[in-house]
Amino acid sequence: MFVVQYRWRLVPGTEEAFRTAWRAMTVAIRARHGTSGSRLHRTDDGELVAYAVWPSRQAWEAAAAQAPADPEAGAAMRACIAHSYGATPLEVVDDLLAP
Repeated sequence: MFVVQYRWRLVPGTEEAFRTAWRAMTVAIRARHGTSGSRLHRTDDGELVAYAVWPSRQAWEAAAAQAPADPEAGAAMRACIAHSYGATPLEVVDDLLAP
């Protein structure tokens, strides 16, 4: 298992549009690349943080080298983002989450 964290500050008033596009993109990525999906969180300061669970770093890197799983959803997400902090790859060293 391999995890990637993303964090965004959105253009004011675009959260619902972003969440709709994020859901579509996540479903498309899961279908195309066999991921375990993703969770989206809102921080106390209003930014959004997601983490996506991939089978491996190699799977994530291979997906990044391909065309987007849902280009329309990707464009809709980008239109909502005021600032992206980029992807943070995370190696799982202990896992105590319930399945």
